[in-house]
Parts: sequence; structure tokens; C-alpha cells
Amino acid sequence: MPFLLLVTIVANTLIVVVLSKRHMRTPTNVVLMSMALSDMFTLLFPAPWLFYMYTLGNHYKPLSPVESCYAWYAMNEVIPTLFHTASIWLTLALAVQRYIYVCHAPVARTWCTMPRVLKCVAWISVMASLHQSTRFVDRTYEPIKISWRGQDSVVVCKMKHAYWVEHWVTLDVYFTLYYAFRVIFVHTGPCISLVVLNLLLFRAMRDAQLKRDKLFKENRKNECKRLRDSNCTTLMLIVVVTVFLMTEIPLAVVTVLHIISSSIKEILDYSVANLLVLFTNFFIIVSYPINFAIYCGMSRQFRETFKELFIRGSVQINRKHGAGGSSRYSLVNGPRTCTNESLL
Repeated sequence: MPFLLLVTIVANTLIVVVLSKRHMRTPTNVVLMSMALSDMFTLLFPAPWLFYMYTLGNHYKPLSPVESCYAWYAMNEVIPTLFHTASIWLTLALAVQRYIYVCHAPVARTWCTMPRVLKCVAWISVMASLHQSTRFVDRTYEPIKISWRGQDSVVVCKMKHAYWVEHWVTLDVYFTLYYAFRVIFVHTGPCISLVVLNLLLFRAMRDAQLKRDKLFKENRKNECKRLRDSNCTTLMLIVVVTVFLMTEIPLAVVTVLHIISSSIKEILDYSVANLLVLFTNFFIIVSYPINFAIYCGMSRQFRETFKELFIRGSVQINRKHGAGGSSRYSLVNGPRTCTNESLL
């Protein structure tokens, strides 16, 4: 896990650095950069505690003082869930944005402008924070003394649910509403929407390929090239969303079963469920650095900008031999308007 953490931080930092360059600032890239930051923070916040607890082998020791217990809970459970929720909604926003670009190009001029996309990202951040806001204050910790390994009066934390949860809302209502919201609006709803949008984008991409073949036969090379670039971007985003779905759908299924088992009828073997969640979380973490590989493998402009920033020698050689030069001066799509802007 420390190795995966390091790889994720490096990969997502590189994504942010590349996409933050002036010539890369497009509505699509803003969402991709926000996704990279959300994924990185999902791992970064719990990392110090996980390293202390498990890598250094302190998980068997009592945790104290009370402030440490609050910090453990917030940084290991609440904050990572906040950023992961934001990442899910950002992925959905990315798919919706691409669908508008491809299938409703005239509308894109109004709805996919940079100010609107920035507002969307801000609203997603606010909503994800509000969704997790009660989790920061739904429990309290009290110091108590126990005997541990022959030592008397060892101080540990005792967790209690907050007074307002137990007496004003009640535990059943609070946790049912919280997890029901997650099932509908964080897991099931976005996953179903992403599957539908992926299918629509794939169909639109196939239709565009037929149109491109026709344009090629008519020797309309400029239109043919723009269509090709748009298709490449669409394909790349379909791959990004598909990787996301492969890790999120199993987690959504386990969460739904947990809700049913907790509130309606006990149907879930929690020893199996905990194992599934463990493996699912592992594969989610493994998927975080994959986006960098997808961008490098499928985006020419991303590769060129990366080379310009970190492998300047190869770019200078290319310029001397007239092999394309910097992506800053050779954007394949011409002017970055809303309907034809592309990462490629």
C-alpha cells in the first residue's frame, strides 16, 4: 500500500501539472484535473494514520488521547469518503459533458463553457462536503482507563454516538437516511447513469466513424480530421469511465446489500462482505494511477506537454528535425472552441 500510495501521488500530481498548463486549460481538462485531485486526496488524508497503524505495526496498541481518536476517525473515514464522493460525481459530470459535446453540439456552446464547468466543480465539492458534514459530529470519544498487557490505568478512547443522533434523530433514522442517500445518489444512480451514457457515447462514436468514412471518400480532409480527433477524445473518456465502473459497481452492490441486511432482513454474511470491501477498496486504489497511463497512451497533446515539461531534450530534438514541435504551437484541433475542444 505505501508503494501504491507513492505511485498514485506521483501519477496524479503529474496529471495536475500537465493539465494546469495554460494551453491545456479546457472545460474537459478542468474536470479531469479535479478528478485527479479528488483521487489523490482520498488516499493522502488517511495515509499518515495507516502508515503508523499498519506499516509500522502499531494497530494492536490502544489509541489515545481523545484528540487522536477524533483525528483517526475524520482522516481515515470521513474525509476520504468526502473526496471519493466528489470523484464519483465528477466522473458523472465528465460523461455528461462529453455527451453534450458529441450529441448536442449547439447546446455545448452555452452549457460547456469554462465558467459553467468551474461552477459545476465547485458545487460538486460543496455537495460532497455537505453530504459528509454530519459525520464529523455524529460521535464523541471519552477517555477511559483499562488494564492492558499487565499495565493498569491505560487510557483509551470510548466511542459514543452524539446526543443529537441518539435522542433527536435516532440511530435507525440517521443511518438509514445516510446510507440510502449514498446508495441512490452516490453509488447506484451515478453507476447506472454512467453505463447509459457510455452506451450512448459508443453509439455516437460509431455513427461519427461512418460519417468520417464518407467525408474521407469525399476528400474533405479538414472535417475528417476534426471528427477523428473528437472520436479519439470520446474513446479515451469511455475508457476512463469504464475503468471507474469496474471498481465502483461491486462496491455499490455491497452497499445496497448492507442497507437491506441492516434495515429490512439480515441476508449478508459480514465476514464475506468485509473481505469483498477490502478487495474492492484495494482495486479502487489500484485504479487511481491508471488514468495517467490512459492519458499518456491515448492523448497526443498530453504526451507532448508531458515531454515538454519533463523531457525537454526529446522535444528540442524533435523541433530541430521538424517533427511536430511543442503541442503549444500545434494543437491538432485548431481554436479551442466548446464544440471541438479536445485533449488530443
